[in-house]
Amino acid sequence: MQPRVILDSKKLNLTITRLCHQLIEQHKDFANSAIIGVQPRGVFLADRIHKKLGEILKKKTIPYGKLDITFYRDDLHLQEKPILADKMDIEFTLEGKNIILVDDVLYTGRTIRAALDAILAYGRPDDVELLVLIDRRLQRHLPIQAKYVGKIIDSITSEKVKVEWKETDGDDKVWIVEDKD
Repeated sequence: MQPRVILDSKKLNLTITRLCHQLIEQHKDFANSAIIGVQPRGVFLADRIHKKLGEILKKKTIPYGKLDITFYRDDLHLQEKPILADKMDIEFTLEGKNIILVDDVLYTGRTIRAALDAILAYGRPDDVELLVLIDRRLQRHLPIQAKYVGKIIDSITSEKVKVEWKETDGDDKVWIVEDKD
């Protein structure tokens, strides 16, 4: 199978803008809402969403944090090497807030399940909504569904969705590639 691009840089930027406008429709001025990016790869999307919302709303502060789910994963015991946690960066309480949880790809749902467990360590939010760039809807292991989706794709198990960010990979692009693992 040849790798194929499903979102190039221009389409990715348009998708992020569309997602921001959907968030604004729901959350208005974000007075009681916060954005939480799931470490490591969801943070790149969350950074972009947070920045774009600030530009559109001309608002100086929208609460934003980065969530490490390392020790909440259900496959922690299967790792051969020691796991290094990312820095948790949430400097506000989630108690009573409407949380927008952001990740790059929704696949089996296990990462999001771990993120929901980790969020509860910071308080009890009123609501948690999921925003993902790519939803691989046919591969779910858990009953988890995103409210905001950049693109839905149907892929087979032997395919992998690879999201590239210019911050780490030199360019913004989303690929479907053959999974060699």
